[in-house]
Amino acid sequence: MESSRARRIRRARPSRTRPLLCTALAVVAVVGGTAAGTVYVKAQAHSGAGPVSSSATADGEESVEPVAQPTVDHAAVLAGAMRSMSVESHAEVSVAVLDLASGASASYGDGAFDTASIVKVDILATLLLQAQDAGRHLTASEKSYATTMIENSDNDSASALWRIIGEADGLDAANERLGLTATEGGDGMLWGLTQTTAADQLTLLKQVFGDDSQLGEASRTYLQGLMGQVAADQHWGVSAAADGSAWALKNGWLARSTTGLWDINSIGRVTVDGRDCLVTVLSKGNSTKEKGISLVETAAKAAVDSLAGTRATATASASPSAAR
Repeated sequence: MESSRARRIRRARPSRTRPLLCTALAVVAVVGGTAAGTVYVKAQAHSGAGPVSSSATADGEESVEPVAQPTVDHAAVLAGAMRSMSVESHAEVSVAVLDLASGASASYGDGAFDTASIVKVDILATLLLQAQDAGRHLTASEKSYATTMIENSDNDSASALWRIIGEADGLDAANERLGLTATEGGDGMLWGLTQTTAADQLTLLKQVFGDDSQLGEASRTYLQGLMGQVAADQHWGVSAAADGSAWALKNGWLARSTTGLWDINSIGRVTVDGRDCLVTVLSKGNSTKEKGISLVETAAKAAVDSLAGTRATATASASPSAAR
């Protein structure tokens, strides 16, 4: 049996384990994160270098606690960039952008704008939706019209398909299903004077490039393909914000006979840092086509840049080094 003296010595001997633990370097491991920018850390020891967000459990292990990261106000970032841009006194511009992966978005400006030729995307989306409802494929002539309408922005082809879909009534009926709530088809054959908003055009792009769509996969792929093959003289607009040739778009340009001023619009998908963004830029009151294009391209870059914080956070979270 252990003597009483031995028991006293054993009780008096200091613990070797706890001092070693307290003087060890802290090891912090990232164990998860959220799209909103919250990360979770597990502190296994304390180095004295600074506080960690954790609490001890009954067995001495440190518990997992959330550490909130700064939330980026993308709309405020975009608004600041847009206010610093040079815009002609009689011109107006509105822009909307969405990061498809993260869901982050921003918009600037409001009001209705003439679509000019960007309505051609809506016309083809309407035709494809009607064909789906009828359980049929597009005819050879419809495909020919669709190709020249989107790739070459041919107006005669647009007029032919405008008649086939039922003009403004057909467009408006389809848009109700597609979720466009502030777009109204132009009177008679004036499809280029269809009225729309940047927010509605972003909704249309989500129908074309997103998975949650009224359009079937084949219809979306078809429309995306045409928007990725527009004629060389139309390689401008939202494509200015893309990495190289990673874009698909439709532009619109129209000189108003009543004022001599230009409507310049551009909508599409751009790929930046490996991530897809949908961008819509609408403008009116430009003194020349060239100044309108410059305005639209600058606005598109500002829109995509306003989401840069989200892209950087998401990329860091996906990187293996982020978990070290």
